[in-house]
Amino acid sequence: MTVSDAAPLCVVQHPVVAAKLAQLRDVATGTRAFRQLVEELGTLLAYEASRDLAQRSVVVRTPLATTTGLAIAPRVGLAPVLRAGTSMLQGALHLFPDAQVWHLGVYRDEHRLVPVEYYNRLPADPSVDVCFVLDPMLATGGSAVATVDILRRWGVRDVRFVGVIGAPEGIAAFFAAHPDVPVTLAAVDDRLNDRAYIVPGLGDAGDRQFGTAPSG
Repeated sequence: MTVSDAAPLCVVQHPVVAAKLAQLRDVATGTRAFRQLVEELGTLLAYEASRDLAQRSVVVRTPLATTTGLAIAPRVGLAPVLRAGTSMLQGALHLFPDAQVWHLGVYRDEHRLVPVEYYNRLPADPSVDVCFVLDPMLATGGSAVATVDILRRWGVRDVRFVGVIGAPEGIAAFFAAHPDVPVTLAAVDDRLNDRAYIVPGLGDAGDRQFGTAPSG
């Protein structure tokens, strides 16, 4: 599968991101270190994904004088996909400490390889202007597409996906459904295997973050 050059895909090219990603992939990286690395990458990748946020002028009083500065104009929402997105959430909150956080539960049915929504407490009307979807892996694309569908139905027009690793198949499926939603990743890997895991990938991001046994 291929992705159009016009698709809003950003693969972050930065030595710090590359070094942390290599540590994250390593099978010898333990649970605590893995979780910390996901958090750190969450900060770095959300930083890149928020480069073009609108700004507004604010008046600031320094110890010496009054001056003007800039603040982020839109109301920011963070939507970590349970459960693997929660460590990325902590990283994004370093950038947006006052952001609204809306957890969305979407899991991949291991047999049918389709997304299943199981948790959604969004209020009736949208309360944010821009929402960052946080999920380390963009594998088949099903969960990401379903999450953006939920947010779009809620009424948020500016939705952005922030992940760590994507597979070509998942990226293509995502842009087929949402060609206008920007995607920010640290890497695009080779392919999916027959169990829809990204290769070379890093294994199951949720299991490695929380020290649980691999599913299946």
